[in-house]
Amino acid sequence: MSAAPASGSIVAEGLGKTYGGTVRAVDGISFTVQPGEVFGFLGPNGAGKTTTVSMLTAGLAATDGKAFVDGLDVGANPLGVKRRIGIVFQEMTSDGDLTGRENVELAANLYGVPRADVASRSQQLMERMQIGEAADRLAKTYSGGMRRRLELAVGIVHSPSILFLDEPTLGLDPQGRAGFWKFVEELRREHRMTVFVTTHYLEEADGMCERVAIIDHGKIVAVGTPSELKDRLGGDIVTVRPVQPSASLEGLLRGLPGVSSVTGQDGGFRLKCPSGEKLVPALVEACVRAGVGLASVAVKRPSLDEVFLEFTGREFREDEGMSATDRAVVLSRVRDQLGRGR
Repeated sequence: MSAAPASGSIVAEGLGKTYGGTVRAVDGISFTVQPGEVFGFLGPNGAGKTTTVSMLTAGLAATDGKAFVDGLDVGANPLGVKRRIGIVFQEMTSDGDLTGRENVELAANLYGVPRADVASRSQQLMERMQIGEAADRLAKTYSGGMRRRLELAVGIVHSPSILFLDEPTLGLDPQGRAGFWKFVEELRREHRMTVFVTTHYLEEADGMCERVAIIDHGKIVAVGTPSELKDRLGGDIVTVRPVQPSASLEGLLRGLPGVSSVTGQDGGFRLKCPSGEKLVPALVEACVRAGVGLASVAVKRPSLDEVFLEFTGREFREDEGMSATDRAVVLSRVRDQLGRGR
């Protein structure tokens, strides 16, 4: 059995996954998540997020490289890893034909919670998640927010040291998302729980995650705190859209004082500069002199949306569907989760 690295709740070392001998879904990625950290894992559709999470949670075997979770080699001790982690999937895995209480108690028994503690722990947890009054109702009668809190209760009933959240708030309204994260943050503070999260809501990652990794085409393209990644953009982002295509506009923009880069984007241009407020008047004046009509000029302060676009070349689409590979991986994970009691 491999010795675990010296530190880190989650450690990936050259982790890779190839499907069918040809499709390289994850390409030798390495990163470390520190104990008690909230770590965001972001990427476009099909970038390798779901495959990576599945390898870290022992749902898929890696083709190469290693992963260590809570000090255990995932490849050498998958069952040990599964006992130490909690998972909240994007998909609803609780049984709608069971009550909330029955779902939580079933999970407690499957995870080996001492029989004498199952009932009291389940009740306390449901009260904590504000679903205690609905504990004896069928889960299929719960609202979306209640169902997500039930999923969280099921995922942490065995007091895991590491919690994996895969798109946990997808489909919830802003109030439901805020409520879900409130409970997660309380649990993390009280139990120093490590949280590994993928999310389609970049404002969640910006507000909750201490560090973020961005994966694209199976490779890690950026890692850092949200502030560090924003600072790497080098200032403000100015988007310029001409009324009509202009062959001379790009050269004109590149010649403006303070502009560090110009890239084409959807029929317009995206500029980076230290101060958008100072650049815009000079930009508009230069375009007027050159006879270039402008449809719009917009200034954006650095955000994770801009970071994502910078490192992947694509805007982050909240409504992106899963790729075929991701869908197959998810189905495999759900089957594994539901089959633990067999």
